[in-house]
Amino acid sequence: MPGFDDRRDAFEKKFARDEELQFKVDARANRILGMWAAGYLGLSGEAAGNYASEVIGADFEEAGREDVFRKLAGDLGDAVEEMAIRRQMELALEQARQEIFEES
Repeated sequence: MPGFDDRRDAFEKKFARDEELQFKVDARANRILGMWAAGYLGLSGEAAGNYASEVIGADFEEAGREDVFRKLAGDLGDAVEEMAIRRQMELALEQARQEIFEES
């Protein structure tokens, strides 16, 4: 059935594109978070960039964003409250979505 196959192929392409965009958004949000947290940790320049890369890497430990939260909360300790970290995570996600949307 050519019609069914065409729709299936289109759906698969859309799904793959959506997944790729979500991966980019998540990675960008984690970089933004890493740079934000680096400021609290007194890091700048290359050290801040390296820390942001560590935050991105933390997202591959398990599904969802709790692995990133645990990384940030553990590294920031008492310097930043849990709710502030979670709020910053939401802001970073919104910013990343906007940036990726503008680039597309």
